[in-house]
Amino acid sequence: MNALHQAQPIVTFGAPLDRARAAMLMLHGRGALAEDILSLARELARDDFAYLAPQAANQTWYPYRFLEPIARNEPWFSSALKVIDDALARVVAAKIPHTRIILLGFSQGACLTLEYVARHARRYGGVAGLTGGLIGSDETPRAYPGSLDGTPIFLGCSDVDFHIPKARVLETERVLNQLGGAVTTRLYPQMGHSVNADEIDFVRAMMDQLK
Repeated sequence: MNALHQAQPIVTFGAPLDRARAAMLMLHGRGALAEDILSLARELARDDFAYLAPQAANQTWYPYRFLEPIARNEPWFSSALKVIDDALARVVAAKIPHTRIILLGFSQGACLTLEYVARHARRYGGVAGLTGGLIGSDETPRAYPGSLDGTPIFLGCSDVDFHIPKARVLETERVLNQLGGAVTTRLYPQMGHSVNADEIDFVRAMMDQLK
């Protein structure tokens, strides 16, 4: 296993893990910093959450487009998946179960989040893929094992995003529904490559529903 991302920090915000009601793991996009995705935590305005944002090496989780064959993005891709594994283990060790953890990513971080969740299907507190989709070429097998057991999942994206084709968002919706996720998909007409207020409101409501 290449450990290139494992040498990077995890930036935190909000409540300390040992006092938090729940946690959110946040994955930034290509060319961004962990602090950039944490700016969403301030907009979400839930101070009983612990927010963890890992930093990617060289500000990218994998070098080529997410629509390329997965092997082309190795070993960065596997190292990035391990980052999520390690961060979740850290949260669970603080006695916050997976059912009170939300995974959120934007753009490249959303693609990585959604692919991780499909490969590690279980009941999570929630999943938010903001402008993203499952990783790999159109020929990538999607017979993932396990069950998401009703996990609330939100997919938000422009209907004309240059980086994320609408067809891949809809395929992701289909696959995650088949895995037992409760998927809500919203395609926003002519939206830019960004996060909008409706998406933030949806994630905030997802946070409020955690017990």
